[in-house]
Amino acid sequence: MTTETVAPAKPGKNLTERSFASRAWYETVRVVVGAVALGLFRLRCAHRERFPAAGGFLLLSNHQSHLDPPFVGLVVPRRVNFVARDTLFKNRFFAWLINSLDAIPIDREGLGLAGLKETMRRLKRGEIVLLFPEGTRTPDGEMQPLRPGFSALVQRTGVPIVPVALDGAYQAWPRNAKLPRPGRIQIVVGEPISTETAKSLDDRALVALVDERIRACLAEARTLRAAP
Repeated sequence: MTTETVAPAKPGKNLTERSFASRAWYETVRVVVGAVALGLFRLRCAHRERFPAAGGFLLLSNHQSHLDPPFVGLVVPRRVNFVARDTLFKNRFFAWLINSLDAIPIDREGLGLAGLKETMRRLKRGEIVLLFPEGTRTPDGEMQPLRPGFSALVQRTGVPIVPVALDGAYQAWPRNAKLPRPGRIQIVVGEPISTETAKSLDDRALVALVDERIRACLAEARTLRAAP
């Protein structure tokens, strides 16, 4: 088992070319997020070597706070595509920010047709998409039941799944708090679920397996976070 201090992971090459300005902006945001993650939240990550070095994959995480998307994205050594609720695009400044980072809008009930097509397109061209299958932030710090929408993405794109979990983000920024407070956050990367395994399971069995893997990551994250 390895756990390490998190600085922005060294970026690898994505299959999709983006403009220099787009790449430079993404890396600038990573540096800023990395400074915040280290300085205020003592972010650590275990098992970063489990991330596939190439090809698209679906990154599935528990959802504890607003800190989750940037912090999970920070530990991945390649550019990550984020999904965001369509309601977040109503704020002009925040819409500009997440659009500049290639966010994919989703509706509150699922991906929606446009979001589904765009997510599939990015996965098929070898990129990484981060989803939170609980659908919303936890109200109490515990994992909520997973929604099954991600299984269609896996079946249609043939990409593997990488489960991850983070602990401490809820304590740092619970749903009822307007602003975060300093704390300690631990991320654990789980064993990937291969394309062959995912395709051999029906939707219910795949959801159950992902739920099991994320919960195992969460249990390990809590153990590591509690260690001196």
